[in-house]
Amino acid sequence: MYQLAPNIELLFTEAGDYPDRVRAAAAAGFDAVEMWGPTGVDAPARPKDVPALKDALQETGVSLVSQLAEPRTQFMIPPRDHSEFFRKLDEGVEIAQTLGCPRMVVGSGTGFGGMSRQAQLDALIEIYRNATAQIAGSGISLVLEAVNIRVDHPGSLLDRTSEAAYVARGVDSPEFGVLYDIYHSAVEGEDMAVELAAAGDLVQYVQLADAPGRGEPGTGSLDVADRLRILRASGYEGPIGLEYYPTTESVESTRLIAELAVEA
Repeated sequence: MYQLAPNIELLFTEAGDYPDRVRAAAAAGFDAVEMWGPTGVDAPARPKDVPALKDALQETGVSLVSQLAEPRTQFMIPPRDHSEFFRKLDEGVEIAQTLGCPRMVVGSGTGFGGMSRQAQLDALIEIYRNATAQIAGSGISLVLEAVNIRVDHPGSLLDRTSEAAYVARGVDSPEFGVLYDIYHSAVEGEDMAVELAAAGDLVQYVQLADAPGRGEPGTGSLDVADRLRILRASGYEGPIGLEYYPTTESVESTRLIAELAVEA
């Protein structure tokens, strides 16, 4: 059985602010959640009340399994000043430690037409080598996400699972891995079994939405039960973040995936 972690930016919004979304997720039977940025620099538009969020997590026994690193930096766009990313990285780690969150999600930003793709991937390796060195000993891992450029993130540098794996292998740290997003991979037309066979040893976190549409499982054309079987066969046993836009009330929207996760 997979541990499912609803994204509290998108799910259980009916309950009110973030602490109450944690409580609503717990009431619905979930023991984990994920979120986007903690301080409001990128998303959401205003900082979260971290002490109140900590209280809700402790009160319910729910674990926060993932948060975004902020800001979502354009690493490759000149003048390539990454100082704000590295400054905020320490702040993000401190928040993650406060909330008991073991991982932070990082990305690549937009690709730059004036530099070869290979050079940009290699530059990304160097950036994240420095990042993992900076937070060494913190207990927090970084996971790199490849996102689709066909629908949601046009222009993003990193849109292939294989290239996220290439960067992770270059960083070469147990505190740095790959976030495999089933939705983004499907939109890009990747073969999930092939991608996980090549990168499965690096996958430290997984997210899920149906495709097309990025709604809850059952709203698109993905055979989600089969995707979970492929995931299990790859050896992944960690949590799965539910990062989708619900088309119905949150508890109802999670019903199918909750049933499938029990069987997976």
